[in-house]
Amino acid sequence: MANKLNLENWVCPLPLKNYPTVVMGHGSGGKMMNDLIQHLFLPAYNNKSLNQMGDSAVLNLSGLGEGAGRLAFSTDSFVVSPLFFPGGNIRELAVHGTVNDLAMVGAKPLFLSVGYILEEGLPMETLGKITESLANACELAGVQMVTGDTKVVHKGQGDGIYINTSGIGLIPGNIDIGPTLAKVGDAVIVNGTMGDHGMAVLSVREGFEFESVIESDTAALNGLVDTILEVTKDVHCLRDATRGGMVAALNEIANSSNIGIEFDEDLVPVNPAVHSACEFLGLDPFYVANEGKMIVIVPEEQAGSVIEVMRQHPLGKNAVQIGRIVEDHPKMVLAKTGIGGMRIVDWPTGELLPRIC
Repeated sequence: MANKLNLENWVCPLPLKNYPTVVMGHGSGGKMMNDLIQHLFLPAYNNKSLNQMGDSAVLNLSGLGEGAGRLAFSTDSFVVSPLFFPGGNIRELAVHGTVNDLAMVGAKPLFLSVGYILEEGLPMETLGKITESLANACELAGVQMVTGDTKVVHKGQGDGIYINTSGIGLIPGNIDIGPTLAKVGDAVIVNGTMGDHGMAVLSVREGFEFESVIESDTAALNGLVDTILEVTKDVHCLRDATRGGMVAALNEIANSSNIGIEFDEDLVPVNPAVHSACEFLGLDPFYVANEGKMIVIVPEEQAGSVIEVMRQHPLGKNAVQIGRIVEDHPKMVLAKTGIGGMRIVDWPTGELLPRIC
């Protein structure tokens, strides 16, 4: 019999000891998931590439011979329920999520893999629709699906279908973007409204009906990133605001770069229907997941030109600067409220909106 796991040997055992089993909050993108990564996974797999903690690992292949450069490598799994929702579905999420992770380090996405875990009893028509749409999403994003795997589990052991995708992209030699590179004085920009995806999934799953249909923002952001890099290569940090929403992404940047971030709540764009739904449900749209939104951090003097070119792209038409990087309160994110005060916006805790990707 294997020896019982000794929690005392973990780097920071106390937060994890409070949970003798995995709970849904460990996959929420918030503080519980961050604790799990920082105190269990990172110490176990400790290496330079993993410790970058970017959306994708940046792999330097320069030691492998002439012509070798830097690759971005990312993997993601998708267990969203329901499989279909307004504005998107699991098949598009699977492509967009991995493509976006590669784009967040400035890479040109090239190749994807797909792994299907199918539940016995899944209608073949549903699988056909998912496969066809996934192929279309690859074509639109400019990537090729080059390898894959299929497994089937017994009925009752899955939600129809789970999908894993991994991706490889090429990083140009003059690009250096990462979560540790935000600098004091940088501008913080978002490309559009916050919270659309999470509320779209929730409305269908829970049967909520609002005055306006809320649609997911799921989209591949690599084209928008290319547009930004045509204007300036001096992009310090990119982060897609997925699980845990905009607030989780900002806290990740603040922690990785050891800087403070301040933003103005009134400047953050939020769809009126999402705002109303969040008010009704007691949710904060800044913590709600997105699948086609990102945070862009560039030097303040370049913010105007970056926003201008972003607004010329369909996925950046609502781009706006919402804040800046500051020297004060390192590793903390503060928001200016509508009445002029400041509040700390910490990591989301627990499971706010389960199964949004």
